Amino acid sequence: MENNRLKDLKIFSGSSNPELAKEIAENLGLHLGDVTISKFSNENIKVKLNESVRGKDVFVVQTSCPPLSDNIMELLIMLHALKGASADRVTAVIPYFPYVRSDKKDEPRISITAKLMADLLMTAGADRVLTMDLHAAQIQGFFDIPVDQLLALPILCKYFEEKKLDNIVVVAGDVGRAKLNVKYAEKLKAPLAILEKRREDDKENAKVLTVIGDVEGKNAVMFDDEILTGGSLMELVRILKESGAVEIYAGITHGILSKDAVPNIAKSDLKELVITNTLPLPPNKRIDKIKVLSVGGLFAEAIRRIHEGEPVSCLFT
Repeated sequence: MENNRLKDLKIFSGSSNPELAKEIAENLGLHLGDVTISKFSNENIKVKLNESVRGKDVFVVQTSCPPLSDNIMELLIMLHALKGASADRVTAVIPYFPYVRSDKKDEPRISITAKLMADLLMTAGADRVLTMDLHAAQIQGFFDIPVDQLLALPILCKYFEEKKLDNIVVVAGDVGRAKLNVKYAEKLKAPLAILEKRREDDKENAKVLTVIGDVEGKNAVMFDDEILTGGSLMELVRILKESGAVEIYAGITHGILSKDAVPNIAKSDLKELVITNTLPLPPNKRIDKIKVLSVGGLFAEAIRRIHEGEPVSCLFT
């Protein structure tokens, strides 16, 4: 039975992560909106809304996972269809934002593609964006509409608090992530160590140079926003082991896990990788060392608060 208090709220799902969208809707006591998404033989995407959205507050859940370009186009077309069908407000719910690493012009003649994504979303009809753990906070400034960035911090910290690990140290994977990891350390009442690493050009693997802080004899917990190939993480695990860490855990929001990330994690000294379901985890990537936490409840509460005009800042801790 749907919640009458939220009768003007509708949740639609794209093709990227329907399980998460369904969980968000169920947390709100709603059914997903009825939509048909199809692709013609020329690869053109068609979106048809099978119910009225006139005057409704609509949220579209679509994350950034393969096939990435198709999922981006699908989201843009759905936003455009909703605005054309007279939805009162349309919010793009993008758990993992596309092109987050292209947030600055750090070499000549390249695109700041995250800014392009912002422009496309606004042009398509988004009135608001709801996302989680942007790689660079300045991406929020690329928009001329409200952007709410949720943090996985309370979900990840709660998990590690419930594990009741003794003698832990929070480890920042590099100097740039130290500020964020301070928040994790404070939440877990643990000291902070920093691994200094260097990355060359567009290489996805970084070289660790030194450990700043004491990790010997401690259980190390590393936090970051995303994991791609896992090359950098494996290097961090190796250095921490050589520096005397006992057990090593990683809490990472977006589990992209491309290329050989999963087999490398399986054979590594990493005790456990904890990720969230901002991205779907295919069955062939599910191993005992990888734990998936749900962000469905957090997104549902954020959507409820946005719909009812309440602040979402209380969800950040």
